[in-house]
Amino acid sequence: MQNSKKEAEKEGTRLNKFIADTGYCSRRKADEIIFSGGVTINTKMVLEPGYRVQSSDNVVIEGKRLRGTQKCYILLNKTKDAITTVSDERDRKTVMDLIEGATKERVYPVGRLDRNTTGILLMTNDGELANRLSHPSGKIRKVYKARLDRQLAFEDLKKIRKGVMLEDGFVKVDEASYDENGDPTCVVLTLHIGWNRVVRRIFETLGYKIKALDRVAYAGLTLHGVPRGAWRLLNPDEVKKLYSLNK
Repeated sequence: MQNSKKEAEKEGTRLNKFIADTGYCSRRKADEIIFSGGVTINTKMVLEPGYRVQSSDNVVIEGKRLRGTQKCYILLNKTKDAITTVSDERDRKTVMDLIEGATKERVYPVGRLDRNTTGILLMTNDGELANRLSHPSGKIRKVYKARLDRQLAFEDLKKIRKGVMLEDGFVKVDEASYDENGDPTCVVLTLHIGWNRVVRRIFETLGYKIKALDRVAYAGLTLHGVPRGAWRLLNPDEVKKLYSLNK
């Protein structure tokens, strides 16, 4: 019995993370409130940020009861006109409009796709996973399909494979090839670099303009079965695979 109790405590969520996951405040701010005596669990004051919260616990912070969040993972096939942000001061369409009704939880985009780029965008309320996928050390692989304003010369394709110099550094993609449909204006790039507009800038450096840019794969996930503007929830196995990517 004692062992099972210890196992349950291990499986719980750290108190400061539990508070941050609800969106009440940051983890650092949660630490401050906990240390100041502002948190009770099951009517008892708790001063340890590392306390493991169980699903049956009643957590109250500064007089407000907190409801534990359900982790949610949404794969969206972003449309061209949607902005990758939670809200827009100019009232333009955002990715939140595309997933309206998908969940009651507060989810956020993992990384960014610029307004004119379509394709895979992961959205979640799992801050730990989002940080893992966004951090440069994770080296998450992304696959883009770019349609250019003209045929890509084979010499330029070889330059991309060898690497090109941009204003903020040298960029070498993992793979570069013409699309298998045989259209020489359509190029597929695989890379793990997350620099701003990096794919567009690679082609611009060589004198090409991108007419359409689509992210067709991200961290092993693809758009299979998800039409443009639609979304689906990730299954538990997919979430596990995402967590295992940069261990």
